[in-house]
Amino acid sequence: MNPDLMRPRAIMSAVPRVLSCVCVLLVTTDLSFAEDQPLRAGASRIEITPAQPVTLAGYASRKELSQGVHDPLSARAVAFSQGGNRLVLVSIDNLGFYNGTAEPLREEILNACRLQPSELFLCAIHTHSAPTLTLNPEKGHSNNVQYTKWLQAKLVEAVRSALDRLEPAEIGVGSGSSPVGSNRREVVQDNTGQTRIALGRNPSLLTDREVQVLKINGANRGELRGALFAYSTHSTSLGPGNSLISGDVHGLAEQFLERYLGASVVAPGFAGASGDIDPWYRVLPGFKTTHGWIPEPVLMGTLLGQEVAHVLGRIQKPVTNGPIRTAIQTLQLPRKKAPETTDAAAETAPFVMTVARVGDVAFVGLGGEVFNEIGKAIKTASPFPHTFIFTHCNGAAGYVPTSSSYPEGGYEVQTSPFAPGADSRLVDEARRMLAALQSAKESSP
Repeated sequence: MNPDLMRPRAIMSAVPRVLSCVCVLLVTTDLSFAEDQPLRAGASRIEITPAQPVTLAGYASRKELSQGVHDPLSARAVAFSQGGNRLVLVSIDNLGFYNGTAEPLREEILNACRLQPSELFLCAIHTHSAPTLTLNPEKGHSNNVQYTKWLQAKLVEAVRSALDRLEPAEIGVGSGSSPVGSNRREVVQDNTGQTRIALGRNPSLLTDREVQVLKINGANRGELRGALFAYSTHSTSLGPGNSLISGDVHGLAEQFLERYLGASVVAPGFAGASGDIDPWYRVLPGFKTTHGWIPEPVLMGTLLGQEVAHVLGRIQKPVTNGPIRTAIQTLQLPRKKAPETTDAAAETAPFVMTVARVGDVAFVGLGGEVFNEIGKAIKTASPFPHTFIFTHCNGAAGYVPTSSSYPEGGYEVQTSPFAPGADSRLVDEARRMLAALQSAKESSP
């Protein structure tokens, strides 16, 4: 067994909930680092396609069970270890951790793999063609409850496998660009001539087109072992009319890369800050193939995957040997005012933020759906030269729009639990947490 698995978890102490402040802050306590201790990395991939029909997540109007599988779903894990510290990044082909499923799934992994809470980024690619996760038989189909319990064990298996495969490694970073995503806040007119924001396509508005890529090579023979990427778009090329299981844009990009790069390479995808970004072709009823037509989800997933492959080819030099540091906290962000309540606690709503560094590479995990401008602001504010943004990570708090979008309205603003100002709090806290990781003194082993 990997010796890292025998390290005891840090004990969590209760921290009082403070309004508009931090609920929990956990930082890995062992910060030992030495130049002669190599960075080690391991990666794994496990299929998580359901074996029986399930309700699909993402659209309330879709009631029927799934009718088949277009492409398989997977869980992918990348683990890093250096100087006694660890970081595990997990990407699963699913909508996200709604129905209170984030903590049960995380706890299963943390306990089984002896990880500290801040060492685990449990993320979803946000495909709307995957099973609804639920552990409550009163609020979900029995097949979905069974699937979610099965998924708990599969996620443990994926993380254990990645940790068991830890070997000396080198990582490199690159950046590309893709037109797959488009700002979806379209301005439309009703019959009276009044304008409103609808979910559609608005190419004139800001979109974060950056494709962030992390290349993992074995340090001994230099073979490619992992190709992690993050890109800002909803995986909603398929709409409520689709009843086939699919990874959609992100999932199809992962599958393309693993076919192209070889079966030994694991290519986990992550959804960047994309609360206001949809695929260029969105909410289609299915996979059209008549007269040689290439289905749009396949086309866009392949286009995204090819950009990742192009960026990988340009990454030549490793960027870091460590150290690894991690932190997690639950923020209390300003909540929309409810006129019928006077409860002070109702003035805020929780939002989980997780940060980590592997040398000069930083990762920010956001437990909700944030607008792309927020992700770009965090990358700009970060003290690290490379900062990856992951959403749907360790939580499912809902939309965080920009403050300027509230007067315009729209679906994201209407459904968000947060009030204006939540966006700037997220950017400020991310900057602060990243600065703390950068400035923490390294102790000798």
